[in-house]
Amino acid sequence: MKMTVAEKIHARKITRPNFIYNILGFVWKSFVAPKYNAHYIIKSDPRKCREPYIFISNHASRLDYIFTGIPNLPHRMNYVAGYNEFHRSHLALVFKLLRVIPKKNFTPDLYAMKSITRIVRDGGNICIFPEGMSSISGANQPIVVGTGDLLKRRGVAVYYSVIRGGYLTCPKYNLRDRVGHIEVEVDKLFDPEELKRLSADEIEDIINEKLYHDDYAWNLERGYHYDIGDSGAENLEDLLFWCPKCNRQHTMKSEGNKLWCTECGNGMTLKDTYEMVPLDDSCVIPGTQTEWFNMQRRVIREEVRAEDFRLEADVKLGMLPDFENLKEQKTSEIVGEGRLVLDRSGLTYTGTKKGELWEFHLQSTHLSTYGMCTDVSRFYTFVNGEFVEFYPAERVVEKFFIATEELHRLNGGMWKDFKWND
Repeated sequence: MKMTVAEKIHARKITRPNFIYNILGFVWKSFVAPKYNAHYIIKSDPRKCREPYIFISNHASRLDYIFTGIPNLPHRMNYVAGYNEFHRSHLALVFKLLRVIPKKNFTPDLYAMKSITRIVRDGGNICIFPEGMSSISGANQPIVVGTGDLLKRRGVAVYYSVIRGGYLTCPKYNLRDRVGHIEVEVDKLFDPEELKRLSADEIEDIINEKLYHDDYAWNLERGYHYDIGDSGAENLEDLLFWCPKCNRQHTMKSEGNKLWCTECGNGMTLKDTYEMVPLDDSCVIPGTQTEWFNMQRRVIREEVRAEDFRLEADVKLGMLPDFENLKEQKTSEIVGEGRLVLDRSGLTYTGTKKGELWEFHLQSTHLSTYGMCTDVSRFYTFVNGEFVEFYPAERVVEKFFIATEELHRLNGGMWKDFKWND
């Protein structure tokens, strides 16, 4: 009987990378990183470590495998990446050759944990991005619950990097690269004795503090120029959908390097340093995009407190094909359509799947956030271990993200906000 793609992926016994890793590493170091003006600050060098170690980093962009891999060469690392990415034809072979470990994001995954354990036990090194996905806003989100326990159980040294400028090079709202300046600072975070002494919660608190970085605040001080061209603000309304002047939502519109509210005219022009210049003296524009994003979150946080809160969207339903990889850089195959509803109880889908009626409900305490494969046009989660992706008809993806996260916390979910935001 023919094996499905999922069965083939989980039938692999992932081992440590071979010489192919170093060949590709040479290509990254010699030809790719220089294009992005990547600079390294090594405070404690993982290349001097003779024992297995785990390397963690903030997740600024889709290029982070390059920016984390180079300072570790010639050491080879087994990266951990989103399970669904192994179903995409342009990544599947590379991931197999580099022996990347698949992990279903934001849900328990025994296969991934066993693979990590085996590789460390066999003397290998692991690279993890503990936020679970690349930054949406330009700053970190809290790391995934369980990271501290994972590190304690492995009991090996932990090194880390903070990538600065990665999001400004590859923002989530617009997938066109914007070459400017990248800094990668590398240091040691824990030795095995510290991991034994600290609790899992204490480890996670330290990681959140050490990895946190806000690209917009950083470059407000540094003033590096990025090649934003004449479309620097294009699709920014997918991310910043709330107007800080009239307090309306989904009234923002972008064109070229401008973003403005269609109701009150409040707006700004984006400079190539990502500074936001108000259109006139009457405009109310936060100091950075991160500040704007956080103000927007506070608005939604209050909104979800209402007992009758309800967010709805007509969506197309995407899933992973059983027997072939996705082509043309697709992230899923459309298999149905329906209505997606988020309320105080959680997320409900009612519609079709592969020609049949289908419905599911996920409790908010079990749904901390979603995954985002590419840009702010769609999002995914797992239902009974199966990947499902939603393509809303309207530009409401980021509101679903924020509202879901705030409902999870309001209802007592385990994934908390940063302590300094409490």
